[in-house]
Amino acid sequence: MTAIRLLPPALINQIAAGEVIERPSSVVKELVENSLDAGARRIEVDIEAGGARLIRVRDDGGGIPVDELPLAVASHATSKIGSFDDLEHVASMGFRGEALASVSSVSRFALTSRASGEDAAFRIEVDGGKLQAARPAQHPQGTSVEIRDLFYNVPARRKFMRAERTEFAHIDDLLKSLALARDGVEFRLSHNGKPVRIWKAASDERAALQRVAEVLGEEFPAQSLRIDHAAAGLHLSGWVGLPTASRAQADSQYFYVNGRLVRDRIVAHAVRQAYADVLFHGRHAAFVLYLQLDPAGVDVNVHPAKHEVRFREQRLVHDFLFRTLHEALAQTRAGLGTLPVAEPELATATGYASPVTPSTGSAPAWPGQFSQSRLSLGVRDAPLAGYAALLGESPSMPAAPSMPAADDSETPPLGFAIAQLKSIFVLAENAHGLVLVDMHAAHERITYEKLKSGRASSNLRSQMLLVPLSIAVSAKEAAAAEEHADALAEWGLELSRSGPSTVVVRRIPALLEGADVGQLSRDVLSELAQHGSSRRLQELENELLSTMACHGSVRAGRRLTLPEMNALLREMEATERSGQCNHGRPTWTQLSLAELDKLFMRGR
Repeated sequence: MTAIRLLPPALINQIAAGEVIERPSSVVKELVENSLDAGARRIEVDIEAGGARLIRVRDDGGGIPVDELPLAVASHATSKIGSFDDLEHVASMGFRGEALASVSSVSRFALTSRASGEDAAFRIEVDGGKLQAARPAQHPQGTSVEIRDLFYNVPARRKFMRAERTEFAHIDDLLKSLALARDGVEFRLSHNGKPVRIWKAASDERAALQRVAEVLGEEFPAQSLRIDHAAAGLHLSGWVGLPTASRAQADSQYFYVNGRLVRDRIVAHAVRQAYADVLFHGRHAAFVLYLQLDPAGVDVNVHPAKHEVRFREQRLVHDFLFRTLHEALAQTRAGLGTLPVAEPELATATGYASPVTPSTGSAPAWPGQFSQSRLSLGVRDAPLAGYAALLGESPSMPAAPSMPAADDSETPPLGFAIAQLKSIFVLAENAHGLVLVDMHAAHERITYEKLKSGRASSNLRSQMLLVPLSIAVSAKEAAAAEEHADALAEWGLELSRSGPSTVVVRRIPALLEGADVGQLSRDVLSELAQHGSSRRLQELENELLSTMACHGSVRAGRRLTLPEMNALLREMEATERSGQCNHGRPTWTQLSLAELDKLFMRGR
């Protein structure tokens, strides 16, 4: 080992550049965030050769006074924080003050700026860490930053850059995320002199949703729910995709904390749990969500590139996100809040549900009372009937008359049944046109929700193990077992700590007889230790109830009468999450009159 010595400033900046700059998109991120912090309303990003040859960012923000230009490229010089108290209440996108110094140390750097109220602009250049004196230049109010030949003096870093198309794709994805974060700002992106993206500033919610559609796809607004909920000092807003519009990849998930895009395990876990009961296995939800909270409640200084944050009240944030999204998805009853709007040409811009409201848990009422008959289940439904009787529930459902209403204002959302197709689908007519229902999938969801409701309203039975099982866990998990013993007992799982890293399982829920008790207990304690709560027991029981509901629901090939079909439609309208079955598949679809006219070329 050699003697301890101070590193030269140029080497310090290049080391910092390795932390801040992963690729050209990292440079674009730092520059655009500076523009946003400067109050820019229009930002232009010009790229050449995927960012390897040129990155230029122009804005119309407040600009930088000429006497501050040298400080702008100095290490850890910033106008955004000045004290420890400021660091605890960071409200800006950037605050470290190392970005421009790091970028200028590994590129041919130029910055031109004209501050608000000044008569002239000035330009400084940095080449390989050497700062040139400021000189007058022509520029409107705002700032332009040019980065040429990125990593020209660090060949090892340049070798890690990918193909031009790949690097530009990362820049494009970055600009999409920033455009969603600030819908009131106009963004323009060009590559090799050709315009690629133009996002006009949004002036209202409809225009903001249009920007979301440009990023996530034109079909997203019509397949999403509007979220707007506040509680306990937290405010969550945005849009979440319906479970039936899930994706194979998690590439359409945007979560912002105080305007900053983050990837956080607490957030990811809460969202995953909220969708657990409605999403098909291996699928991923799409969403654009904005969480606002007191800046003092979140630490954004835990990652060099600020991709991660740490919440002061992790349990509170987790539970707030889960409950808000869980309740919103629970209100996706078939026919309620998910029908297309009346004007087909506006469907893309306005086809989203209103903010969710608490459900009364009762079926909606329409003019005229329906006669109450029963849809009885056949012999193949015996297992379900037995379990439903145990819970005091009936697997039957009320029926409605087969005659349609006199006018559309009295027609229920899913309308009235008119026929059955191949003993698989129910065809119904409503105010918008034709409704097609997968009767097995729909009845499966209805039965499943009834079983869950019956389980929740009855005393959960538990079963004592013949021989208590001792399992080895971590000290943190053993402490969680001791802390949450009462909550676990309510679910029928009795755990007691018997040592620093040992717990004993004495009782399990009766529904889970035959399960791997050791693995189940470890999974529950792992979640409790990490997140402060666990839904593992409930998820396992839900899986069992889902299987029972699947086997106990009406099957394809069974003929239903019109009253039975109408009974199914009314139950769908009254049942939470009835827009999809237990496996995340859609239970119904709507064909509007406009779509039917298009199929038959009517009006041409």
